[in-house]
Amino acid sequence: MDPDFEQLRSRLAQSAPRTAHSAQLPKAAVAVLLVPDPLSVLLIRRSERAGDPWSGHVALPGGHAELEDVDLVATAIRETSEEVGILLDQSQLLGALDDVFPRSAVPRPFTVRPFVFGLETQPHLQLGSEVASAHWEPLETLRRADARGELALTIAGVTRRFPSYQTSAGTLWGMTERVLSETIRRLDES
Repeated sequence: MDPDFEQLRSRLAQSAPRTAHSAQLPKAAVAVLLVPDPLSVLLIRRSERAGDPWSGHVALPGGHAELEDVDLVATAIRETSEEVGILLDQSQLLGALDDVFPRSAVPRPFTVRPFVFGLETQPHLQLGSEVASAHWEPLETLRRADARGELALTIAGVTRRFPSYQTSAGTLWGMTERVLSETIRRLDES
């Protein structure tokens, strides 16, 4: 296994992920898919769909838990298969990050559990209808100072600023920015 993956697995195992403060909120999961040489993460651009608050956003594969999902890892695995055609298994799981939740107004609040997976090579992608495009973004590009910025958005008449990354797929912000920042922080820990 790649040394970065082993190190990240060890760091993630040192503490249980913090869960969201409300057990009543609906649950979702995303998959942080990493590949080596160069160390890269899979980013998707969501398809444009009316009524979808994340329409067109740069994101990670994932979605809401379904009744057939035995746990949130199963949700991340199922959503990854549906959205990008990658069949994950438990042996590729490096660990989980702390839950995140939307910080801007959404019609129905929920919590998201990010799961980090290490894949030995870039698998073939088969995009589902919810995904307009996908690509592997080298983490080195996200670590550069010029990749970081702020995104100003006006939501319900109030302009707010959100930390962001500039990627080859576009601006990445919100929960995805927080998940990737935490992933990079864990990789870079001494």
